[in-house]
Amino acid sequence: MQTPSADATARLQDGRLVLVGALVRSAVPALWAAVTGLEANAIDLGGVTRVDSAGLALLGEMSARSPDAVIHGNPPGLADLRAAYRLDDRFGLPA
Repeated sequence: MQTPSADATARLQDGRLVLVGALVRSAVPALWAAVTGLEANAIDLGGVTRVDSAGLALLGEMSARSPDAVIHGNPPGLADLRAAYRLDDRFGLPA
């Protein structure tokens, strides 16, 4: 399964959710539809070029839906957003 958008794509590959492109506000609706109901053992951010706050919200929801999934990658913008919102490595609030 692959969902195209102007900014990003999502596909399930060998149990990994592979995201490519910019996870930004304009891409999130199509990505949200593509990942709804999917469970993955890993979330691969290696091909992500940029993340904004809408992309971070999507990643947080995906992480919550697949709590055992390992997250790979640290695309531009992600570390700054996680620090600004005080989120842990799983995109949740620390205990």
